[in-house]
Amino acid sequence: MAKSQETFGKKEREKKRLKKRKEKALLKEERKANKEKGLSFEDQIAYVDEFGQITDTPPDPDKKIVEVDVDSIVIGAASREPAEEVDPVHKGRVEFFNDSKGYGFIKDMADGEKYFVHMSGLIDTIVENNMVTFELEKGMKGMNAVKVKLDK
Repeated sequence: MAKSQETFGKKEREKKRLKKRKEKALLKEERKANKEKGLSFEDQIAYVDEFGQITDTPPDPDKKIVEVDVDSIVIGAASREPAEEVDPVHKGRVEFFNDSKGYGFIKDMADGEKYFVHMSGLIDTIVENNMVTFELEKGMKGMNAVKVKLDK
């Protein structure tokens, strides 16, 4: 004769499933029993006062603004003040450059950040400790130095 296929794990899962089903049925019965005890429509209404706060009391009609200045309504995004022009050209020093692999790093003199530079972003030939000017471009792993040329 074959051995029973019911294992301990299967029995436990079945017990949990039945327990969950009973809990759901109890909750359903409880909701049905308390159906008439719910809040009335008036108890569910919320109001917004003149300061934009949610309250349960209706607004005072004496504080109602009768006329609205149409010119004061702004539709769309808020206008920004023009940002100061940032010079795209940075000055720095070549910290490391490997000619055989074709990449290196440049340290910005202004903020001390190091930026990756690839051979394809070079205008002039560079070696370590050269002073250079460069521009920044967003790369896959961060900002990259491009248009790198020797500083004169």
